[in-house]
Amino acid sequence: MANEAAIDVRRVSKSFERGTRVLDDVSFSVDCREMVALIGASGSGKSTLIRALAGLVAVDKTPAAQACAGTIAIFGRPIQREGRIARGAKELRVRVGVIFQQFNLVPRLSVLTNVCLGLLGRMPFLRGTLSNFTLDEKRAAMHALARVGMTEHALKRGVELSGDQQQRAAIARTLVQGAELVIADEPIASLDPASARRVMDILADMNRKDGITILVSLHQVEYALTYCPRAIALKAGKIVYDGPCDELTPALLSHIYSAECSEFFPPSFDRPGLPRDRRESEAAKLRAAPKERAVAGHAAQTGHGSADRLSA
Repeated sequence: MANEAAIDVRRVSKSFERGTRVLDDVSFSVDCREMVALIGASGSGKSTLIRALAGLVAVDKTPAAQACAGTIAIFGRPIQREGRIARGAKELRVRVGVIFQQFNLVPRLSVLTNVCLGLLGRMPFLRGTLSNFTLDEKRAAMHALARVGMTEHALKRGVELSGDQQQRAAIARTLVQGAELVIADEPIASLDPASARRVMDILADMNRKDGITILVSLHQVEYALTYCPRAIALKAGKIVYDGPCDELTPALLSHIYSAECSEFFPPSFDRPGLPRDRRESEAAKLRAAPKERAVAGHAAQTGHGSADRLSA
């Protein structure tokens, strides 16, 4: 597995109606044990891409002449091919944990049972349907809850939890699942900054200690800069940047996103190690800098190295 990519996407497109492409000829790969941020403004195609990666929505079929186009592979095995979900998708999903913005807990079930549901893909159908979990499985769920600081809430129902607690329970469920790849669709979008940092700390810990590959969709780029070495930026369904987060300067974001870039650096964000005056300065530049100054600033700060990663 060391030489396999955790995710390999080759020329994937997705249209929903009237030929409008939500994803437009997207190609990239993510190596095992990477932690990668997927960034972009609202409507850029991030959620559709994540659902495609998880095998929840089929991508467009490509002409037969385009070999390997329209293919998504997970750990070297196709989960999508020729406009269809592959036959082996069910087995692959066991290795992939998907975390949604909406948490997806069962409200009436206890937190402990919700976490145990991560085992369903590895259990006999009848035992899973009856939620008949063994003592060892419940212990594993409690260990996962301890990892995310939620043991005291194990017997509460899902509906009784705050948004932050529900998201941490959802992450614990992926730990119990034994996921080797976690794909998170804006998991901190509805959380306050302190809760968002807590969730991102947990994902980073899973990547560092467990070697779990993480692809996390983020609306605000400050979290990508803090937690992820690499970023993939989408705009109108196309990849417009794929490279180190360190090179995602305010000037470069202004160049890529123009007016949309003001969404990415909220002035209230408390980035660890980043002085407040610098945060406010960067946010002000993003709000005020016209495109011409942004391009000049990008050239002065990053040279040609970053520009090479921008799509034509």
